[in-house]
Amino acid sequence: MCAKTQFTREDKGPITYEGLLKGNEEFIKNTLEQDADYFKRLAQGQKPPVLWIGCADSRVPANQITNTEPGEIFVHRNIANMVVHSDMNMLSVLDYAVNVLKVQHVIVTGHYGCGGVLAAMGNQSFGIIDNWLRHIKDVYRLHADELNAIEDEKARGNRLVELNVIENVNNLCKTSIVQNAWKNNQDLKVHGWVYALDTGKIKDLQISHSSTTGLDEVFKLA
Repeated sequence: MCAKTQFTREDKGPITYEGLLKGNEEFIKNTLEQDADYFKRLAQGQKPPVLWIGCADSRVPANQITNTEPGEIFVHRNIANMVVHSDMNMLSVLDYAVNVLKVQHVIVTGHYGCGGVLAAMGNQSFGIIDNWLRHIKDVYRLHADELNAIEDEKARGNRLVELNVIENVNNLCKTSIVQNAWKNNQDLKVHGWVYALDTGKIKDLQISHSSTTGLDEVFKLA
């Protein structure tokens, strides 16, 4: 017999592989007690108005921190909520969300204390992920004067988290997927948020875009 694969959490004790399956049974039972048709409706399809591009960090679940239900947010997550022009996974999600689901909002959501961002601030090698972190290092390079002027390391890291979101919002606006949607007069807005783990509060960075206005001319596609 295989040994239990055990995960731990401080607030509710250890999690086991078997416990996850038991939790699923409890979820079904509790949900059906409240709404007997819940899963029937959910199985009929999805029409979420929002695409969430967030960090893979387990502490930042999109539905929970926005108090939304399954089916209301389409989610893509990766290390440090990156929008990389050569990432076919992200581009495929974006294309499906914009052109099939017709989402009205795409939100890049970072979080303070992001391990990927903090790792990119240093010089330690972590292996294959170094190639991914290099994109964040490029963000640092673009804003080095501002960041190097911040003496407090935590504050510098928090600011890089914000700048990383801002740059990745810009990266979304540079994609042909988003620009073609705007060209076709599709109702689509791109936003940037940062989540604070210690308070649960989302900070709107006030960088919403609904057209290529403000985008460097070289990135505007004919």
